[in-house]
Amino acid sequence: MSVLNFTLPDVGEGLTEAEIVEWRVAPGDTVSINQVLVEIETAKSLVELPSPFVGVVGAILVEVGTTVDVGTVIITIVPAEEPAPVGSAPAAAPAAVAADAEAGQVPAASVTELAGAALDTGSTITAEEPKVLVGRGAAPSVPTRRRRGSDGAAPHASIAPPAIETPRPPAAAQARAPRAASAGPIIAKPPIRKLAKDLGVDLALVEATGPVGDVTREDVLRGATQASVFRNIQTPEWPSDREEHIPVKGVRKAIAQAMVGSAFTAPHVSLFVDVDATRTMEFVKRLKASTDFAGVRVSPMLIMAKAMIWAVRRNPTVNSVFTDQEIIIKHYVNLGIAAATPRGLIVPNVKEAQDMSLLELARALETLTLTARDGKTTPADQAGGTITITNIGVFGMDTGTPILNSGEAGIVALGTIKPKPWVVDGEVRVRQVTTIGASFDHRVVDGDVASRFLADVASIIEEPALLLE
Repeated sequence: MSVLNFTLPDVGEGLTEAEIVEWRVAPGDTVSINQVLVEIETAKSLVELPSPFVGVVGAILVEVGTTVDVGTVIITIVPAEEPAPVGSAPAAAPAAVAADAEAGQVPAASVTELAGAALDTGSTITAEEPKVLVGRGAAPSVPTRRRRGSDGAAPHASIAPPAIETPRPPAAAQARAPRAASAGPIIAKPPIRKLAKDLGVDLALVEATGPVGDVTREDVLRGATQASVFRNIQTPEWPSDREEHIPVKGVRKAIAQAMVGSAFTAPHVSLFVDVDATRTMEFVKRLKASTDFAGVRVSPMLIMAKAMIWAVRRNPTVNSVFTDQEIIIKHYVNLGIAAATPRGLIVPNVKEAQDMSLLELARALETLTLTARDGKTTPADQAGGTITITNIGVFGMDTGTPILNSGEAGIVALGTIKPKPWVVDGEVRVRQVTTIGASFDHRVVDGDVASRFLADVASIIEEPALLLE
């Protein structure tokens, strides 16, 4: 019986290794086309790897938490409907063998033996095959899922029951119908599970409203009682262990390398300016009340993003990169947004932001932010940035000295916006004031250009109507 090897593919950006985060299948499970087999973590993102085959899981060859190189065989799959050799007795079905092994009727090793020859004789999916992340053939209408234990972990071996065809409601009705809190397995992404754990929310009691019956971030927040939220912000007890050792790998390793490379390669120059943001706050309020922006998140970050694009057009040198041979000025803006996620700091960017209207930019920023929070930002989303904005105001900080995103010449930090005394027409009044900080690569951006750029950004925050010119 032939066995198919599934190797760790190159998921983009030339990454050479990844860590196994969570197996979504176990030996003996029946898998279908495009069913997620495993979740991996690269240096830039979490990625779900789908199955390109229909068959039964033979053996899982890499444990959770292990980092392996691209091209390593990580799982074997026994293909479905394998024809028996002429003149031989029919072989036991892989699923049946797995069930018998679990019941003690046959040696447990028989399950693995079904895939034993895979490493030597089975066909192999290699990193070079372009379809490794794309299923072959038609996917079944109802994908099978393994049942999980109460702790969310997969049993060692389980056989998915045969699907029972039942009439399905229209898609719109499905979207409106939340999963009952007590029905079926809990479907929730790792960041959502972590949020629920942090807030002390039992996912089994949460009403799920996701499109496939999954628990969303909003569902968890609704399920968080005042008591659980309050408990979460109490001062924790000192851990019993005197020290905690955290391996430097994945996103954290990539962040460290990028920060060191940026800080000690590009000579930074930083500037700061206090700004009266009262009119920006009024503009944001009007946008929120507009029917055109209904259902779209609007915040001062949107105005800051638009201000930076406007200022780049007037001062293009800040939107460039320095190499040993030349300075490359980009006549387009891939606007990077520094995002703090459970996995660390990442900087996805909005592609071709210079061509977007205010509404289009608002939608793009919202999509980018939600994707980052869910830990699903792809390497492509983080590549090709030209200039970056970081919002330290959400943490209550007035200002800071941002470090350049590697390969860029400018970064702007938006501080908190809060009431402060401000002189207007010779009188002291209470205004909404913020501090904008910025850093530049001094090999490319001279002080006068940096000053003009930051002054242009500040002028938009002071008077958003300038964007209408």
